Amino acid sequence: MAPEHRENRTAGILWMLATMFCFIALDAIMKHLMETYSLVQVTWARFFFATIVAIVACGPRLSTIAVSRHPKQQLLRSVLLMSTTGMFNAGIRTTPLTTGTTIMFLNPILVTILSIPLLGEKVGLRRWIGVVFGFIGAVIVVRPWQEGIGVYGHGVVFLLVAAFLNANYQILTRKVRGDDPLTSLLYTAAAGAVVTTLMVPWFWIWPAALDWLLLMASGLAGGLGHLFLIRSFRAAPASVVAPFSYSSLIWAALFGFVIWGDWPDLWTWGGAALIIGSGLYIFHRERLPDEKR
Repeated sequence: MAPEHRENRTAGILWMLATMFCFIALDAIMKHLMETYSLVQVTWARFFFATIVAIVACGPRLSTIAVSRHPKQQLLRSVLLMSTTGMFNAGIRTTPLTTGTTIMFLNPILVTILSIPLLGEKVGLRRWIGVVFGFIGAVIVVRPWQEGIGVYGHGVVFLLVAAFLNANYQILTRKVRGDDPLTSLLYTAAAGAVVTTLMVPWFWIWPAALDWLLLMASGLAGGLGHLFLIRSFRAAPASVVAPFSYSSLIWAALFGFVIWGDWPDLWTWGGAALIIGSGLYIFHRERLPDEKR
């Protein structure tokens, strides 16, 4: 008989905090590398070295884990994550890391909207109010009334597309829950590695020794972040650990200030507060029975 799984909320929260640190470290490394290398080469490194992490994590079960019950959905998920990563990288090239992270907080809001046509879910009035406030927060961060399309220019457009693609990725993740989480990790990493490996020869610049380490570190951070996320949700309920995903804003602000001297202004903090608040409210409503949402 398998040992009974024991809930450990403290461990789950700590794993989630470690997850967010890894993901923002990944974003910061990629933003730094794109000052020298192409978007394709940096994205290649993120997926190629994350694939190595995924293979090591699978261990002797690799041949079993590599078999999915939902191969078509897994491949589509992989395409969506790869596209999300490319759009996000393109966005943070010209946009502060904190702003990019804040815009990606639109994910639960967009998931709520997309769950209507894609999952057939019903969204009540209160969740719609949360959605509206979330978008008001996004408008405050983007500030489209400044400098034509916003204070940060075209970078914000890439980030908004990334948030939309990521929401679709999250929707598909709900549809492949029958697979082992490591199967999902392996598919997304390996598919991204294959596609970008075919593309990277046309964009290749031979990295310096330190940059090789950073390229490898990006894949390691991405791979470990997904593994820590799995550990977090295995250790504690989603309702406990999910709110701590917003700690990424703190890491993004610190990395952005230390590396590039960027510190979010009051507009960004105010918009982030609205987006985070609406995301937490929507998450709370989703936990209620259907008739109370």
